Amino acid sequence: MLGSVLGVGAGAVAGAAAYQAMAPWAQGFGRTFVSGARGSKHIALTYDDGPNDPHTLRLMEVLARHDVRATFFLIGRYVRQRPDIVRDLVKAGHVVGNHTFTHPHLIVSPAVETRNQLEACQRAVEEVTGDAPRLFRPPFGGRRPATLRIVRSLAMEPVMWNVTSWDWKMPPAEKIVQTCARQMRGGDVILMHDGSHIAMGADRSQTVIATDRLIERYQGDGYQFSTIPPMMGMGAVRPQVSAVGRGP
Repeated sequence: MLGSVLGVGAGAVAGAAAYQAMAPWAQGFGRTFVSGARGSKHIALTYDDGPNDPHTLRLMEVLARHDVRATFFLIGRYVRQRPDIVRDLVKAGHVVGNHTFTHPHLIVSPAVETRNQLEACQRAVEEVTGDAPRLFRPPFGGRRPATLRIVRSLAMEPVMWNVTSWDWKMPPAEKIVQTCARQMRGGDVILMHDGSHIAMGADRSQTVIATDRLIERYQGDGYQFSTIPPMMGMGAVRPQVSAVGRGP
């Protein structure tokens, strides 16, 4: 009987730890930015796993057509491959952040490896743009207390999200739009992907189309699109438990 009780207790502890490590809105392992002020007329489009040829470039065309700026969390090894795309992002007024050098799962990475991953990405971006990123998003959303301590020791702020597009599964564009719309509450940070951590050249054409439709829909409703830095000053971040998942 005692063994059963202890087993249940251990399982509950493990489950709670996994939740704090992976849920985008969880704050138990340390403060992260999740969203802006709930109900505000601001939305932040964020894209992970780039730069990616050709879809980051096509996405930039859509954003430019709507005069919208977004936040891109870059993988360092791709920055090395396509520094020209990174320079174009910054020149266009987009914000670039750190998404590690090779996209490992940081909840199982030793602290030394985590620091090496973050520092390598910082160097790659700084060599191309002249500035080290000030924002960080963990691959797969996974983090531990040590992860967040290392992030802040490198003068970065951890950024999560409150709307998951599930676009990495490559559904049709309209499905991506519908998935986002079900979660939108105002002050939203949307997780999307312009690339893939598996290889350069991933097909993100449906994300590009979905971005165009999301902007048209919400600009028509009076929303403004923002990068993460100004949104971080729009109000306190409050964990929002909703039907969103984690992504790569």
